[in-house]
Amino acid sequence: MSFRPEPPIPQDQPGRTAIVYCNLGTPDEPSAAAVRRYLAEFLSDPRVVEIPKLVWWPILHGIILRTRPAKSAAKYASVWLPEGSPLKVWTEKQATLLRGYLGERGHRVTVRYAMRYGNPSIASVLDELKAEGVTRVLVLPAYPQYSGTTTASVIDAVMQWAAPLRHIPELRFVNRYHDDPGYIQALAKRIRAHWMAQGQSEHLVMSFHGIPERTVRLGDPYQAECLTTGRLLAEQLGLSSDRYTLTFQSRFGKAKWLEPYTEPTLVALARKGLKSVDVVCPGFTSDCLETLEEINMEAREAFLQAGGQAFHYIACVNDSPDWIRALTDLTERHLQGWSTKPVCA
Repeated sequence: MSFRPEPPIPQDQPGRTAIVYCNLGTPDEPSAAAVRRYLAEFLSDPRVVEIPKLVWWPILHGIILRTRPAKSAAKYASVWLPEGSPLKVWTEKQATLLRGYLGERGHRVTVRYAMRYGNPSIASVLDELKAEGVTRVLVLPAYPQYSGTTTASVIDAVMQWAAPLRHIPELRFVNRYHDDPGYIQALAKRIRAHWMAQGQSEHLVMSFHGIPERTVRLGDPYQAECLTTGRLLAEQLGLSSDRYTLTFQSRFGKAKWLEPYTEPTLVALARKGLKSVDVVCPGFTSDCLETLEEINMEAREAFLQAGGQAFHYIACVNDSPDWIRALTDLTERHLQGWSTKPVCA
């Protein structure tokens, strides 16, 4: 294996710390070509699709990447913001605010955001930080619940970047914060604020992104961590078990995924006579295609057509001060032992 050349090592230069805040990713624009590039990278990750390459690649390149991009591009276009993709806009804002909050607490750290798929890539951001002399990196995924399909894939990308280096920065990873009190409180305050402004519906649906059921059977902790988040959030809100339902969305392919599925659950609730529902997505820290289009458009339509009368989507924590404070607290805990504050004379 050949290793990449390293820059000269400066003498007596204090170490520098950086935080890389990683989200899933997004196409560069809502076009079929951009979506095709994004999906090709995303669906080629063996962490995401655990099917042998000889079987999967003809399906991916022969069918999916020929038919899906145009349909997905139209969905992206329906939620695209003037500044760009919602997920990228919110992720960038969160990184900027995190840097500001840490600075107010006296930390001298660099904060950048990166995408596991798409731009800016994890490798490109790490290259920039290394060129700037960063010697310590905290990798902070935007996923509260750990899964091999998401969190572990971020770790893979970092390790692939580090493999050809002689001088690897000190690395730390935040694997999960599904039960973090600050995260739970930020979710609860977001929901309560909605209730104060719009009133409380008859039922609360907590919709998490799904993964194949087989992945959980093989040892992925994601489902258990989603259930813990849901229970803690319900307790914080004072909801009894009959006032909320936890579901999973975003099925892909024919395999069985975690149940109950979100949209069929909403349809069943409406057909049973439920007239109003609030829907929140606690596993997403940024609003994105899956929350704004899949839930607030497709799931809304399904619920109303099945007889429901009022569907209220509650936005993700996005840039809410409670969430940014919780994220800052979480980051501070994981920075312990690294010198990030200037030494007073």
